[in-house]
Order: sequence, then structure tokens, then C-alpha cells
Amino acid sequence: MTSDGPPPDAPSPTARRRRLTALLPDLAPWRTSRDFRLLWCAGAITVFGTFLTVVALPLQLKELTGSTLAVGALGAVELVPLLVFGLYGGALADSVDRRRLIVGSELALGLISALLLLNSLLPHPMVWPLYAAAALSSALTGLQRPALDAIVPRIVRHDQLAAAAALNALRWQIGAIAGPALAGGLLALAGLRWAYAIDAATFVVSVLLSRRLAPSPASHDAERPSLRGIAEGARYAWSRKELLGTYAVDVIAMLFAFPLAIFPFLADDLHAPWSLGLMYAALPAGSLLVSLTSGWTGRVHRQGRAIVLAAAGWGLAIAAAGQLRQVWAVLLLLTLAGACDMVSGIFRSAMWNQTIPDELRGRLAGIELLSYSSGPQLGQVRVGGMAALMGVRAAVSAGGLLCFAGVGLLALGLPKLRAYDARTDEHARRMRERRTPAAGSPADGRSGDGTDARSAGQGRPGAKAQDTDPAAV
Repeated sequence: MTSDGPPPDAPSPTARRRRLTALLPDLAPWRTSRDFRLLWCAGAITVFGTFLTVVALPLQLKELTGSTLAVGALGAVELVPLLVFGLYGGALADSVDRRRLIVGSELALGLISALLLLNSLLPHPMVWPLYAAAALSSALTGLQRPALDAIVPRIVRHDQLAAAAALNALRWQIGAIAGPALAGGLLALAGLRWAYAIDAATFVVSVLLSRRLAPSPASHDAERPSLRGIAEGARYAWSRKELLGTYAVDVIAMLFAFPLAIFPFLADDLHAPWSLGLMYAALPAGSLLVSLTSGWTGRVHRQGRAIVLAAAGWGLAIAAAGQLRQVWAVLLLLTLAGACDMVSGIFRSAMWNQTIPDELRGRLAGIELLSYSSGPQLGQVRVGGMAALMGVRAAVSAGGLLCFAGVGLLALGLPKLRAYDARTDEHARRMRERRTPAAGSPADGRSGDGTDARSAGQGRPGAKAQDTDPAAV
């Protein structure tokens, strides 16, 4: 006798839907936190406009000067203000209302886009405002980013922090892919001024959304920003070897295996100049794939081990990409590298948000800013220098292997990083106990840590938000 039903061991349609749902992004932070929705939407609009300017600014500089050196100098102009003001912004985020800091810096960034628009409308646009805009935008990003990174744990429940990190990363990835793609057509059809105009308009919308966030004042006993306060944050980071390891892993990965600077030469070496745009898109595309299937990340507790394995995978994928001559295989490996980088980023963010005390979040976010901004910049110098000495593909492969070896040595030297478990770690347990019993719902105006946002001026401590937007122009 035959049966029309499924085999006894076949999963039911409900079970299959449940498995599929488990892979999709966890939308719990979006559903449960009004402030997270506001922050996410404001950031999505801002990052889209920012990427228009990311493409337009160097293009305008190229048109005005015709110098590759002049265009390359933008990186140097941006790096120093980002590092200096990132540290100060971290201390500031622990001593002022973070919402006000976010809104004020967002407004100032919008004004800079408006000034770029005015300069582009001149009969003869000037060069120096482009460098000034790049430096000021970088400084304002350094001031704003720690506050953004210091607000999410206040507005998101403790058990939803990994999901929030994935959703914030997804927002950036969509902007990183859609923004440059639109910018290319917009610049070709309408010109630079429209890119700057749209960017300025996006800041208007993001300011209006950010103003609706609940207040997020500092602790009543918070000190004014000072070198002593910054040093206190650095001492805390040094005392937490597993935390220190997350910063070091990111620096190693970007220093040794970040080959973007020589992608044009790699495309030529592969006899496929048409693939250059795909190479730039492959890394964020891999990250996007992870974000779209990130539901599983909330069930990973050995996050330190996951960070090490993902960073090692990034290095191996880059090393293999430098060895192969088939362009589609190279693109596939770059996509895999981007996926590994996203996995590492999600768990680094989750570990920071789960364990760093509220009153230190801003300063530690400033240190985080140093780690992920300096690595790529130094990595560009590294890969360019090695390519001049040993060839393009050899420089890519050697960097990937150095990354793999460096991550391995770091994991051996920092056993606390490998052993970190969110269920048993003393710092994570302390934060969980502090926040979970008082966790309120969005309906009663409370944030994820139980702080009543409307009465937060009663001396409530501040907090932290993961946002992977590269906000510098």
C-alpha cells in the first residue's frame, strides 16, 4: 500500500518554515524598541546619503586637480581628526546626554554637506573646502560615533544585542551597495551638485528622526571629559584581555589582509578590468549574505572562539584570492572573506555590548573607533608597499597568510579570548543581572536596561549602540 503523505522522517512544512525563519535576521530589537527603530531609520537614511558624497568628493577633487596624489591625500586628512576626536568623543559620550550629542553632530555634518553643495555651485569651485570638509566630517564622526555606540544597550534588551548588531550591519551594507551604485548614475547624469544636495537632505530627515529619541543623559557622578578619564578607559580595556583581543583581532585582520588599495591592479593582473566594480562590491555582498541569514548568531555563546575562527577564515580567503587566476573564483573568495568579516564583527559587537559597564561605554567605543579605523588605513599602506616589492597577487596572498598567522598567535597568547562564553563570563553575568530584572517594554517608555527615559535625568547612567556606518566623508 502506498501513502500520499510525506516519509516518516521528512520534516513537516511547519518544521521547515521554522528552520528557515531561524536563519533570517532576528527582528526582535526592531519590534520591541521604538528608539531602536528611530535610530535604525535615521542611520539608514544618513549612510545612503553619505555614500553619495563618498563617491562625489574624490571625483570632484580628481576633476579639479587631475592628481592621484591629491586624491590620495584625502585619507591622511581624514585619519588624524578621526583618531583624535574619536578618543575625546568617547569621553564626551560618558559625560553628556548622548541623544543631544548625536543630534548636534548630525546637524553639523548636514551643514558640511550643504557647504560642499555651495562650493560645487560656484563658477570655479575651490579645492581647499574639499579637504576642510573631509577633515571636519572626520572629526565630527569621531565625536558622534562613540555616542551612537553607547546608546544601543540602553534601548535594546540584553538578550537582543547580537540581533541589533546584525540589523545595524545590514543597514550599512545596504547603503554600501546601493549608495555607490546610485552615485555612479547620478553623477553621470545630473552632476556633483545633486549628490551633495541629496546628502544634505538626508541629514535633515535623520536629524528630525534622532530628535525623537528618548533622552540618554550621563550618570549623575560622571566626570567632565579629560585625559584622566580617557586613561581610565584604556586601563579598563587593558585589564580585560578578552576585550583587548577583540580590538587586536580587528587590527591584525585589516592591517595584513585589506587589499582594496590594489584592486585596480589586481583586476588588470587578471586581465579583467571589467571586474573592478565587482571586486569592490564582493566584500559588502558577503557581509550582506551573513546579515540576511543572521538568525543563528543569537544562539552562539562562545563568541570569542567565533571571532578567532572568522578572522582566520578572512585571512585564508584573502590569501587564496591572491593565488587564483580565474576572476570568478577570486570574486567568490572575496565574497567569502566579506562574510567572515561580518561574522567577526557581529560577535565583537555583541561581546562589547554584553560586558562593558555602562559608565565606560563611550570611552571604550572611542578605543574601538581607533582599532577599526586605523587598521584599514595602515593596511592600504602595507599592501601598496608589498605590491611594489613582490607583485600584486603575491602581496594579497602574503597579507592573508600573515593575517592567519597573526590571529593564531593572538589566540594562543590570549586564552581568555578563546574561552569567552556569554553564559558564564563574570562581566556578562554581572551586566545581565543588572539589566534583566528591570527590563521594561517600549510601551511604558522604558529602555532595555530598565531606565525610564523620561526621568533619566534622575542620575541614570548612560549606554551604548553598535553602528557599522563609516560616517566620515
